[in-house]
Amino acid sequence: MKIYFAGSIRGGREDRKKYFELIEFLSTHAEVLTEHVGLESLGDNGEKNLSDEAIYQRDLEWLSSADAVVAEVTTPSLGVGYEIGIAEKLAKPILCLFDESQTEFRLSAMLSGNANIEVFHYHALGQAKKKITDFMGSL
Repeated sequence: MKIYFAGSIRGGREDRKKYFELIEFLSTHAEVLTEHVGLESLGDNGEKNLSDEAIYQRDLEWLSSADAVVAEVTTPSLGVGYEIGIAEKLAKPILCLFDESQTEFRLSAMLSGNANIEVFHYHALGQAKKKITDFMGSL
């Protein structure tokens, strides 16, 4: 099984450590196509060795080949929103994780109001991991 993990890069890297831990956990269940999203070395300017066009093409290919999408959506990101929209059009199962303990941002109604997207609000990573296990078991 292949999973496309989405998390903010250019929108802000405050949750990078959380992404890393979630990706590590997902890797015990499936192949994660986007492991780089959790890397400490990936800054908020994104990847330096690829053009924006190359990143776009690669990520579309990964989205197309993925069996499902897991997105950590606490930090708002135009790119993550776009990826979720593409995944929905491709009829991919989508799980969005939103950390309610971070009150700076509110989740977009475009996600929370969409019946095609499973949204899970959590307060601790253990809760998010349990939800991932349940989500993966339903695929």
